[in-house]
Amino acid sequence: MSIEYLGLSEINGPLVVLEGLRGAAYDEIVEFRIEDGTRRIGRIIECYEDRAVIQVFEGTDGMSLRNTRTVLTGHPMEIALSEDILGRTFDGIGRPIDGLGPIAAKMRVDVNGMPLNPCRREYPRNYINTGISAIDTLTTLIRGQKLPIFSGNGLPHNELAAQLVLQSNLGGDSNEKFGVIFAAMGVKYDVAEYFRRTFEESGVSDHVTMFLNLANDPVVERIITPRVALTAAEYLAYEKHMHILVIMTDMTSYCEALREVSSSKGEIPSRKGYPGYLYSDLAAMYERAGIVAGQEGSVTQIPILTMPNDDITHPIPDLTGYITEGQIVLDRNLNGQGIYPPISVLPSLSRLMKDGIGAKYTREDHQAVANQLFSSYARVTDARSLASVIGEDELSDIDKKYLKFGEAFEREFVGQGHYEDRQVCDSLDIGWKLLGILPKSELDRVDSAILDKYYREMK
Repeated sequence: MSIEYLGLSEINGPLVVLEGLRGAAYDEIVEFRIEDGTRRIGRIIECYEDRAVIQVFEGTDGMSLRNTRTVLTGHPMEIALSEDILGRTFDGIGRPIDGLGPIAAKMRVDVNGMPLNPCRREYPRNYINTGISAIDTLTTLIRGQKLPIFSGNGLPHNELAAQLVLQSNLGGDSNEKFGVIFAAMGVKYDVAEYFRRTFEESGVSDHVTMFLNLANDPVVERIITPRVALTAAEYLAYEKHMHILVIMTDMTSYCEALREVSSSKGEIPSRKGYPGYLYSDLAAMYERAGIVAGQEGSVTQIPILTMPNDDITHPIPDLTGYITEGQIVLDRNLNGQGIYPPISVLPSLSRLMKDGIGAKYTREDHQAVANQLFSSYARVTDARSLASVIGEDELSDIDKKYLKFGEAFEREFVGQGHYEDRQVCDSLDIGWKLLGILPKSELDRVDSAILDKYYREMK
């Protein structure tokens, strides 16, 4: 028989303190019954002997110190799971909000999952096709990888996230099962509706599961949302042997929620007010991506974050970069020129792409094309800097060709339509077409045999 506790010791923002508890445990879920008869749930985040600090998911508005009743549930935060979650939409803590009723659960799983054991990890191989040339060719996404997108306020990361959901697949010749888990944290209602409407109208909803935490939802829910999404992804990957892509936006909202709760708890702040455990907290989630040896499925992550003031040294992108295997950076100048997606090629990289591309996976010339495009585009930056000093007319003929290549590269290779789905081989062909602007002698990153086979000088 459960014990009901009457009254609270303290209320502080989204947190309450309760004393005199018996048998309480860290991460345990508690249920509150307030005076008007409504029920709310919370999670124990600190526990000292008979005293517990509890996060209230729905907020503490209307709760009183004297008349609130509390019951310990005896279990941590759990989510009901079955294959039926595909095609469904849930709120930030896993409750259905699509009007289709509750999930007929085959199992209930603790959302506080653990990072994968390094000894059980299998090295990521093979690629996920996104249909976006700048990603597939130059920063290839590998199954089991965690590859963040660094954006900024006002940049089209929401449109890019939607396009990734619509177009991502395992490649044309794969018959393996693929699914997408989409988690949105702190988004406005119109943005959430944009995602929902886009997925429904495009016909991909049958293999997409959405978790939506809106900007007006309690901030504490934001801390649970990515954990719920990753738990669902792990179930589909390791129990149902699917390859799951998890897209989480916006991790900056998550970190700001973590900072707000940490401040309410009175913890000593670290850089820019974020808690000192921000690194380990992010790592505990990012490291849930990967491939388990002996299992057929995989979990791949694309966390999206907006850099405050476009500062890549801010704690959130800085720590994310340490944990993950590369990054995709969006550029405000390219966006101002009307180029979509405005991916800044030079600071973007995928540290695992070399082992998931080539003749066995994509095409034999993939690595060579990527190396040459990077090298040539870096030379474009030098030519533009020189032109700004001495004028374009004074440049050498080869520098003028690099300027022409740079303009075409940004417009035709990086830039593509919002619903333009390019196969990897199509992107490589576009790359060779653009390299034809440059003399063959300038292509020093390509093996001569591959160069003879694919290079065609543009007249």
